[in-house]
Amino acid sequence: MFDRLDQLEARYEDLGQQMSDPTLVQDQKKFQAIAKAHRDLEPTVEKFREYRKLKEGIAEAKAMLAESDPDLRAMAQEELTSLEPRLAQVEEELKVLLLPKDPNDDKNIIIELRAGTGGDEAAIFVSEMFRMYLRFAEQHKWKVEVLSTSETGIGGGMKEVTAIFEGDKVYSQMKYESGVHRVQRVPATETQGRVHTSAITVAVLPEAEEVDVKIEAKDLRIDTFCSSGPGGQSVNTTYSAVRITHIPTNTVVSCQDEKSQIKNREKGMRVLRARLYEVEAERIHQEQAKDRKQQVGSGDRSEKIRTYNFPQNRLTDHRIGLTNHQLNMVMEGLLQPTVDALIAHYTAEKLKAEGEAA
Repeated sequence: MFDRLDQLEARYEDLGQQMSDPTLVQDQKKFQAIAKAHRDLEPTVEKFREYRKLKEGIAEAKAMLAESDPDLRAMAQEELTSLEPRLAQVEEELKVLLLPKDPNDDKNIIIELRAGTGGDEAAIFVSEMFRMYLRFAEQHKWKVEVLSTSETGIGGGMKEVTAIFEGDKVYSQMKYESGVHRVQRVPATETQGRVHTSAITVAVLPEAEEVDVKIEAKDLRIDTFCSSGPGGQSVNTTYSAVRITHIPTNTVVSCQDEKSQIKNREKGMRVLRARLYEVEAERIHQEQAKDRKQQVGSGDRSEKIRTYNFPQNRLTDHRIGLTNHQLNMVMEGLLQPTVDALIAHYTAEKLKAEGEAA
């Protein structure tokens, strides 16, 4: 582990020297790539330097234990009492920092919410969940762009909604939201006060760049049609809506939220690239593909990753056995404690797997 850390520190220093080269500024693309690599290494290198400093402090304190002066020995023992636990903690933090990074963690996401079991109640929950994610995005200062919606017209419900979240490390925060989310509550239309169970699916896809996915023009069929639903006279009477079909995979994407056909096509292509990127990732990582299918499922309420029980104000994440009795706060966007718990759980699983492999 420490040989690797030495190599990373040397690489960090080398990148820093490259950034100070005045000629590099002329090539902004290269400069940004080097700056990003330098920035990515910084937390690990700083933690390694803290580790070395602690080791030196412990060595000095142990040397002082051999002194004849009782005050010096007491001071040394006090130092050891504080430094040794911190050293162990920093070593564990270094192990986490050295775990293989998910290459998608820095990417923006395309998020898709769809109503499953439960009819109108499921559609209403889609709109409420999307609102929750919007509040969460606001906290992180992410930019949100809605790509498509399908509204029911009942209680503000949506059959489905697709949006792009853009910002710092969006995928790393949102990737564990993929799956079936079950809601238990008394619908507004229920006259006898019975608790109903509904379900929606959430899919979180890392946004793919053009270099990530090669799409041939000959593989696309693009149809235009008049938009439906709200949007004004010009939206509903012009052929601005776009349906893109990727013929080899029969992947279909529709976008009609913009008045401009060109803008709808651009948005549709972003969604298509993300879906094809996900398909390719599943093909390469078969085990991950299996996990994802288990998470997302078909929208049936028996396939669930999380339950939102409104009568008991309780959220339960079934993957990690987490229970939160502040559901009302979660629905207002206070999702971070749940996200942090999921990240900590899966990081611990990775550390365990690394240890077993070693």
